[in-house]
Amino acid sequence: MSNDAADPEEFGVLRSKRNATRYQILVEIAERQPAVNQQEIADAIGITAQAVSDYLQDLVEHGYVEKHGRGRYEVTKEGVDWLISQTDELRHFVQHVSEEVIGQVEVETAIATTEVDEGETVSLTMRDGVLRAMSGDAGSATAVAVTDAEPGQDVGITNFDGVVDYDLGSVTIVSVPQVQNGGSSAVDADRVVELAGDHDLLAVGGAEAVAVAEAAGIDPDIRFGSPAAVREAAAKGLDILLLASTELVSAHTDKLRDQNLSYEVVDPAEA
Repeated sequence: MSNDAADPEEFGVLRSKRNATRYQILVEIAERQPAVNQQEIADAIGITAQAVSDYLQDLVEHGYVEKHGRGRYEVTKEGVDWLISQTDELRHFVQHVSEEVIGQVEVETAIATTEVDEGETVSLTMRDGVLRAMSGDAGSATAVAVTDAEPGQDVGITNFDGVVDYDLGSVTIVSVPQVQNGGSSAVDADRVVELAGDHDLLAVGGAEAVAVAEAAGIDPDIRFGSPAAVREAAAKGLDILLLASTELVSAHTDKLRDQNLSYEVVDPAEA
């Protein structure tokens, strides 16, 4: 018999394929006991029924399982203790991977502003609401490229260090009355055109707001899902002009307050 068939306690589940199978079989027995169908266990874990039979004999010999007759098995106290110890090992391993490993290999995407080679350090900036990566480590935030990229291409980055330095955007809200209260006709379209020129994006919410944008001859950048989209854009440093029907304004301001984003509501007649 090989060393892999020694006392199960000598081998952790993560260090022995045979032990991993023992673990799976013990779990299956515990779920089915006392009536244990070996073929069901074989199907559940992807081995043959003969292999299950061999493992059962081994587990009985080591005192981890008791046999009470044909097809009747029960996990012993020793078997339960071993399952607990191996489960604790698995839990600690998963915690280690989740907290210490995955966080280190998390990959984000940026747009390369220079040629970038895989493995080199890049400086990170935020421009036009998009994370940018430039070859070198001169910025306040850096990362390591995990792909090659030409300028303008997307590049994978990881191992972040520092904080990307940029100002949050702000939102100017024009509250457009509902149609029964004047609707789009109550808003100065010329003033909307002027305001739009001072902002990065135009967003609309509600049919009355769409009508204002059309009267001003401006195509909205954000038309659907505007509460979440406006919040996201402002959080990434963009200034937004928001035309919103009166009944929808609070849905937008609530989202903005949640992230402490700056906004002001202007008089539609003087917009």
